[in-house]
Amino acid sequence: MSKKLIDFVKKNFEDEVIDSHSRLGNDTVILKRDRLPEVIEKLRDDDKTQLNMLRAITCVDYLQRLPRFEVVYVLYSIEKKHMLTLRVVVEEEDCTVPSIEGLYGAAHWMEREVWDMYGVEFVGHTDLRRVLLYEEFEGHPLRKDYAKQASQPRVDLLMRERDSVEEFNVFVKQKPSEGSRDA
Repeated sequence: MSKKLIDFVKKNFEDEVIDSHSRLGNDTVILKRDRLPEVIEKLRDDDKTQLNMLRAITCVDYLQRLPRFEVVYVLYSIEKKHMLTLRVVVEEEDCTVPSIEGLYGAAHWMEREVWDMYGVEFVGHTDLRRVLLYEEFEGHPLRKDYAKQASQPRVDLLMRERDSVEEFNVFVKQKPSEGSRDA
């Protein structure tokens, strides 16, 4: 789209834009986090942009930089076939971002994954809990300062683990199928 989306964001939310660039066909806008849902809603609903698909939400940890984190949103327009990347800077001391779960249903799981792996809290999310790791897991493993050899609390299993081979033998092999000679 060659900077038209960047210009649209700058025109409508000039005070929220920190930086922008268009490299190799990728339009990117770096934003402050406070009005993020408003910016995304405008991009989704405006006839000029129609960014009606949320492709991804992820996070980048810049350990030696301030602000440390950037939450990355990739938006796409199915009708207009253009894409925009929004990057929101987040301080380590106040590691929160407004949730966009109400704007895109897919954001529900994506925000949970970012919280699980990086510890970025999405304010207003309806069910912010771990999605990839168990609830007792301590820390956020994709942070660059996470100790790789850190031991985690043991969790007692509530029931015996499933063994798919054993289930196959019990439910399939030992039970003759209808129409077989053994039936």
